[in-house]
Amino acid sequence: MLIETAVAQFIETLRQGGRASPATISAYSRDLHAWARFALQRGQTEIAQMDRGSLRAYLLAERSRGVSVRSLRRHFAALRALYRHLQQDTPELRNPVSGLAMPRAEQRLPDWLTVDQARLLMQPAAISDTEAAPQDFTGLRDQLILELLYSSALRVSELAGLNLGDLDRHAGTVRVLGKGRKERIVPVGQPAWAALRAYLAARPAVAASGEPALFVNRRGQRLTVRSIQVRVKKLGDARLGQPLHPHTLRHSAASHLLQSSGDLRAVQEYLGHAGIGTTAIYTHMDYQQLAQVYDQAHPRSRRGDQDMKHFEGKA
Repeated sequence: MLIETAVAQFIETLRQGGRASPATISAYSRDLHAWARFALQRGQTEIAQMDRGSLRAYLLAERSRGVSVRSLRRHFAALRALYRHLQQDTPELRNPVSGLAMPRAEQRLPDWLTVDQARLLMQPAAISDTEAAPQDFTGLRDQLILELLYSSALRVSELAGLNLGDLDRHAGTVRVLGKGRKERIVPVGQPAWAALRAYLAARPAVAASGEPALFVNRRGQRLTVRSIQVRVKKLGDARLGQPLHPHTLRHSAASHLLQSSGDLRAVQEYLGHAGIGTTAIYTHMDYQQLAQVYDQAHPRSRRGDQDMKHFEGKA
């Protein structure tokens, strides 16, 4: 079978299966077609021609042109999923991914806000060129965006996909569709509900009665992920003096909840993580914060030891 044919059939199977998210399908399609072009340049057109050395050469070539380890791991996952699919119909097909080591993930801790910064962010700043008036439709909508991102630790794609019917005011929760189309119910704090009531009072003047989307623009259309990212960045500039990404609020909410409760399992459910290992990164954030405090304050830290030598030199 031609590599291009195998890739096209696999991507179509993903689309029809309904289990993979559109983002995953798009990423796998992009990665696998890039791999197919690389193979073609090496004179390899058939799936049967591929071996472990060919795949390793592809991953090394991608790394050499600056592709991040995180993206390489996604490439690897796409290839592994492709071969699993192919072996369902052709069990005797050699699987070159088997036994090939996945690129080791970079240990990169996410950015997050302090509790004081989060409180400051939730207070509407003075009206400026970058921020709408708090009582204006856009201002009310943007305030709710910040409140929900932080209150419920939503991904920006989850926020953009919210519909009016996903809100349960009696239970104080919101239903979201996360990665892999997995549904979860998350709590919503009281300040967020207050912001929601104010926004919903202004929304009918902009959105048509049949529009299901919770967040809409001034034309009454669903707000896109990119539009939300732009608004949050501007709100961060206006209120904190620094650009802000929606995911920073998700990380902040998780970190603050873990620091207050110490319940890693609860935070896992809150974030919708499939495995506890993904959530465990927030424990590393706490240790990093502890190390910073130690270096700044403890007499036996590197900084403290230097200060002590400076003091003794003056004695």
